[in-house]
Amino acid sequence: MAKPRIDYKAKALKRRNRFAYITGISGLILITFSYYFYQVFFTPNVETKTPTYVLVRRGQTAKSVLDSVEATGVIVDKLSLRFVAKVMKYEKLVKPGRYELKDGYTNRELINALRTGRQSPLKLTFQNIRLRQDLAQKLNTAIDARPGQFDSLLSSPSYTKSLGFDTTSIMTMFIPNTYELYWNSTPDNLMQRMKKEYEKFWTPARDAKRKAMNLSRAEVSTLASIVEAEQQQHADERPRVAGVYLNRLRRGMKLQADPTVVYANQDFTIKRVLNVHLTKDSPYNTYKYAGLPPGPINLPSIASIDAVLNPERHDYLYFCAKEDFSGYHAFARNEQEHLVNARRYQAALTRSGIMK
Repeated sequence: MAKPRIDYKAKALKRRNRFAYITGISGLILITFSYYFYQVFFTPNVETKTPTYVLVRRGQTAKSVLDSVEATGVIVDKLSLRFVAKVMKYEKLVKPGRYELKDGYTNRELINALRTGRQSPLKLTFQNIRLRQDLAQKLNTAIDARPGQFDSLLSSPSYTKSLGFDTTSIMTMFIPNTYELYWNSTPDNLMQRMKKEYEKFWTPARDAKRKAMNLSRAEVSTLASIVEAEQQQHADERPRVAGVYLNRLRRGMKLQADPTVVYANQDFTIKRVLNVHLTKDSPYNTYKYAGLPPGPINLPSIASIDAVLNPERHDYLYFCAKEDFSGYHAFARNEQEHLVNARRYQAALTRSGIMK
């Protein structure tokens, strides 16, 4: 019986066709996967016209972080973001901080920033702070701190002493300026940073000036806080105002600064200091007690501190608001001149209808 004839050419052709088919399908899958891979990892997935940030707290899970990111409304494709986070194992590398969701960020760039802790620094500025609790609140909300944490530090005799201050003078350590720091800084790190900035501010030249005036750093800041409260509108007049108070201190006269009376009464709605306010028994009442108050009545600006360190040299001992309501003051060398200036101002108030 004859053996069946094998068509080797047909088998070879079949194998080639099968190989071509498999190769074609594999190529198509590879192209599709490559396209999807590129889309998922390298196509911008953040669209925002304004700076957008997300805060990652200590102990937060990856899922919770991604929920927060999506809640900002700047993510185009949420599903692909979750996929990339999974592939990049973000759940094992969650780092606390403040992160900017930058316009045009790809999923890979965003997750990489989150998992490597590449934060965006924040700017901390001190303005219009009078009381220690106000400062504590400002600091507490600036970084990831527990409620009341800064209030505890600022009111702790042992902690403030470790920085070279007491619970009153600690306010003078904060020099108003704009500082860059990270949101996940610890409260102690922030305090140590402010201490370094304080030491940097007090240059040998500034120290030499205040020593020549026989004033401590805290006393300079305390007097500067009064000068700032007296002249908030025109910084160019502060050296003259500082000169008045320094003249009074040298002569042993009471400062009789209205802003200290407002502070003593703890009523910052007071517009005009009256006799009833002057009766307040407080070391901050400079109508009642001679010398400087125990501490600053606000956080004075650098301009006010430098006004005290570079006062105008003159013989003035008094001043009151000018009758033209310009925000400047009329200065006097004695009480008689001062009374003339004060009557002019009161007459202007009466004419304007402000005071009847």
